[in-house]
Amino acid sequence: MKNVIITSFILALILSSCADKSQAPAPAAPLLPVLAVSSANTITDTEYPASIQGTVDVEIRPQVSGNLDRVLVDEGAYVTKGQSLFKINERPFREQLNNALASLHAAEAALINSQLEVDKLTPLVQNKVVSDYQLKTAKASQKIAAANIEQAKAMVESARINLSYTNVTAPVSGYIGRLPKKQGSLVSAADIEPLTKLSDVHEVFVYFSLGETDFINFKAHYTGNTIGDKIKKLPPVTLILADNNAYEKSGKIDMVDGQFDKNTGAITLRATFPNANGTLRSGNTGKIRLGLQHDDAILIPQSATVEMQDKIFVFTVNNENKVNKMPIIVIGKSGVNYLISEGVKSGDQIVLSGIDKLQEGQLIQPEKATSKVAQIINKK
Repeated sequence: MKNVIITSFILALILSSCADKSQAPAPAAPLLPVLAVSSANTITDTEYPASIQGTVDVEIRPQVSGNLDRVLVDEGAYVTKGQSLFKINERPFREQLNNALASLHAAEAALINSQLEVDKLTPLVQNKVVSDYQLKTAKASQKIAAANIEQAKAMVESARINLSYTNVTAPVSGYIGRLPKKQGSLVSAADIEPLTKLSDVHEVFVYFSLGETDFINFKAHYTGNTIGDKIKKLPPVTLILADNNAYEKSGKIDMVDGQFDKNTGAITLRATFPNANGTLRSGNTGKIRLGLQHDDAILIPQSATVEMQDKIFVFTVNNENKVNKMPIIVIGKSGVNYLISEGVKSGDQIVLSGIDKLQEGQLIQPEKATSKVAQIINKK
């Protein structure tokens, strides 16, 4: 009897406890900011790796062989067109010029001698003192002498050109690169390594590549019957330097390659940037920031999204204030916003924050976004 009483008491306690739990109030729905999605005109920025080159990047090579007598510039120096850079020992080439001049003078003397012979034989032939065969021979010798003069003049000019090559000058204005050859080095036109490199960087070319899909979208955004027509209507582009800061001057796309690279599947574009202060140099790297105009685009703050298994989701709110996890298709970025092609439409309600703990079908209390939060969607 005693055991029955104890068992009844325990059952009563258990039933009382279950009753208390069933009567406990459900947890309150979280209060979360909600924003109505709307469409707007915007520009999306896409960045592409880029390489920078001067408008002229030229290797300075010797045209003749000889000892390098003098190096007239320093590495990194700015030089002007026509300025002397290197001096090769000129003595062998000056002697070649003197020898060519001597040959020219001998040829000129031979021409005079042949002319005298013609002058002597002409009256004798007219008076039939000698046969005209001798006169014809003399005139032939005169033509040979005249041809020898032309040949000697060509040799003189060739010697002068070779002599001038001993003074290596700058073909353009620009900055000098490294100087691997020092004074006293033996240089030759056949050397693998140039004397130096010279870069004209008053303007620079910035090369970047677009994949096939990006290039199709790029062409579709601008009117024009040809690529040339489209290029004329392209907006300025921005160069992002290696320190992630934007270059102070805007550039202009002025060239699209004629074909895709079969190895990379990409096509190369070129933008030209002014560089009067010499900030940019050949060999620099950076990124081209290309902006595309989108009309009536759907923008969603990146902070209102969650990424799972390579997919991006937002939480939409239905008429019963329940949330649904909705996958979206992102086609670009504009500032802190995603540009959306699928998943939500204008007028849909999305949860702005506190989404990391939300679950499918969960009930929330929508809070109208404050003006400060609402402005996120309009930032570029």
